[in-house]
Amino acid sequence: MKRSVKILWTVLLGLLGIFILFILLINFRVIGNMPSMEELENPRAALASEVIAEDGTILGKYYQVDRSSSDYNEISKNVINALIATEDERFYDHSGIDARSTVAIPFYLMIGKKRGSSTITQQLALNLQADNAGKKRADNPIVRGFQKLQEWLIAVKLERNFTKKEIITLYLNTVAFGDNVYGIENGARTFFSKDAGHLSIEEAATLVGMLKGNTLYNPRRNPVASLGRRNTVIEQMEKNGYITTAEAAAAKNKPIVLRYNKIDHNKGLAPYFREVLRDEMKAWCLEHKKADGSNYNIYRDGLKIYTTINPRMQLYAEEAVGKHLQDLQKVFFAQGNIKSGSVWKKWQNYLDRYVKESDRYKDMKDAEASEEDIQKAFNTPTKMKVFAWRSPTEPDLNEIDTVMTPLDSIRYMRAVLQAGFMAMDPESGEVKAWVGGPDFRYFKNDHVSRTRRQVGSTFKPFLYCFAIMNGMNPNTMLPNEPITIGNWTLTRNSEGSVGGEITMAGALARSLNLVSAYLIKQLGAKAFADFAKNKIGFTSDIPPYPSIALGTPEISLYEMLQAYTMFPARGIITKPIYITRVEDRNGNILETFAPVKREVISENEAYTMVKMMEGVVNPGGTGARMRFRYKIEGEIGGKTGTTNDNTDGWFLGYTPQLLAGAWVGCENNFLRFSTTAAGQGANTGLPIWAYFFQKVYADKSLKIDSKSTFSIPPTLHNDIYLNYENNLPPDAQGEDVGSGSASDYIDVSQYGEEPAPAPEKPKENEKEKEKDKDGAPKATYPPQQQPKRDN
Repeated sequence: MKRSVKILWTVLLGLLGIFILFILLINFRVIGNMPSMEELENPRAALASEVIAEDGTILGKYYQVDRSSSDYNEISKNVINALIATEDERFYDHSGIDARSTVAIPFYLMIGKKRGSSTITQQLALNLQADNAGKKRADNPIVRGFQKLQEWLIAVKLERNFTKKEIITLYLNTVAFGDNVYGIENGARTFFSKDAGHLSIEEAATLVGMLKGNTLYNPRRNPVASLGRRNTVIEQMEKNGYITTAEAAAAKNKPIVLRYNKIDHNKGLAPYFREVLRDEMKAWCLEHKKADGSNYNIYRDGLKIYTTINPRMQLYAEEAVGKHLQDLQKVFFAQGNIKSGSVWKKWQNYLDRYVKESDRYKDMKDAEASEEDIQKAFNTPTKMKVFAWRSPTEPDLNEIDTVMTPLDSIRYMRAVLQAGFMAMDPESGEVKAWVGGPDFRYFKNDHVSRTRRQVGSTFKPFLYCFAIMNGMNPNTMLPNEPITIGNWTLTRNSEGSVGGEITMAGALARSLNLVSAYLIKQLGAKAFADFAKNKIGFTSDIPPYPSIALGTPEISLYEMLQAYTMFPARGIITKPIYITRVEDRNGNILETFAPVKREVISENEAYTMVKMMEGVVNPGGTGARMRFRYKIEGEIGGKTGTTNDNTDGWFLGYTPQLLAGAWVGCENNFLRFSTTAAGQGANTGLPIWAYFFQKVYADKSLKIDSKSTFSIPPTLHNDIYLNYENNLPPDAQGEDVGSGSASDYIDVSQYGEEPAPAPEKPKENEKEKEKDKDGAPKATYPPQQQPKRDN
């Protein structure tokens, strides 16, 4: 053998040996970042965590990439056939590497054509590298060549350790379909609103066609290009014998009909609830670890969070809030001080702060604009979108294009009425509906659990319950007279009535402040505050001052409903529960959640309070419109609440099966209704409750029966008789309004109780009398001339 031939063979064999050594070093993970078999068998693909409703439907997802996972038998044959026909015709014949296609590459390059040779298995290998090591397809040819070697090795390993079904399933669970959507199940639900197992030929071809370029062939963004690519895929299916010529022709003649439904955190059912749940689950993840010792991640670990939310009740709740706020907002915007913007004259410091917190201001500051230029910009009419009620049932319609100055837009948006509503089962504690505001896109603050406002007369049932526990009964006659406690004097009820006596049941039904003040004086503010804090379990501040009898404490709707459970649940307080269990991506249960209950009052005391609170919604009560205007039948206990100057409107009510509550007000407590008729809880909170129950009762599938009754405790041989007789002045109609102001927090040491510092209450308008539009003081009436209002 010639020396030159020997050298050639030596070089060739040496290069081959180096190549084999290089392959072995990659295979045994000496160089590069070759995933282990364990990693290949359990890919760390980021899976979206799903929020699952009571009926098993998906309420929403938490994700960085929106990915889902399916089993082979959950994927339509049309998808699998389309994929193989288009991406890898010899998928069932090769062992991971298609030798024929690989060898043909140089010949195609010689004639100027580009041809791919990656099999489905190789593409899966690349996807797994991206998932496990964060690597994407490299642009550098040297690096890409190294990646290709890894792909070949991984492909061979996959073929040796997985079946063809497992490989194609894993591939379809890792591919991207555009719009940050990953996995065939998610692609099917996003673009066609159906599961992957029911995709038609043309739908499957559309999704598979996107794999060549998920932006270029996205049917939402580029419908023409997508249609052409879809038909190419259909032709490939026909060519490879997966469909007949007739089926191909029929499929190609159909247009692409999208039912696009991308899950958006700002849209869909229960967005406020999902945001509160997100924060709770993030905290849960910090306390729970996976098998490898790392903490769970709600954005990557594919957790399944099962909740108690009932989608139908949630929809009815959102529609009830929208229906009422749409009408109420017109009344509020029509107020003179809101319409003219004069209400802001005293609160310019707030307006200045909101300007500086705006994105427009920050962007102009970053661009080094002067304060003069910024002020000019904020006073220049500009095209913009703002929230505006158009439909309570179609949230997407509730925004309009308009022209206004940015400063006016701030005034406008701050004057949009806010609301909170929650419904729950008082026995089990399961939360069925949660509405934290009018529209999550524009208003992020949750008014169910994250907002504390003065609760007004909704706090009075706890005082009356405390009176029952201390020997009084519903028919005890109480004075409706002026009263002085320390340096605090209350001369009349909020609507002007004064004088005479009334039963305790009648006083609660009419929400008479004089009677509540009498009770707190008899029982002691400190003793009642201790009962509220230590027995009922309020975590909010309950200062031991007489004004708490009128509802001055600031408490969330969530906490108020928790406390109210003790009435319909026979003396037992049940903490609201909205998560039933958490599972990992494989369906293993990580934690289950059970209701937390504790007995607070006796069953007899609870039933007594139920009967008394029924008087609120019956004729003569502050919530009587529940019956005569909204026609809600059945046994209902509840309480209206209105705080000082009509700032906050409340209604909390319950039936034997369901407890719900509503709050209405503005973010700023100096933006409020100018009249009690418009701003009282019976006109703001109660209608939301009523609209919700109208729909709940009409939906028989929910099994909430208007004919259900509160059970009489076995120790009570007869039902409770309530006497509403009184000798109040004629036409003295009790209205549920007025919880007092900061000045009502007085030093209780003057009547033998331990003093405590009075918290600062930002009641900006406490020293001013309410005025009419023209600025003149509003007319006042002696009690006998007080106008009779609609209760």
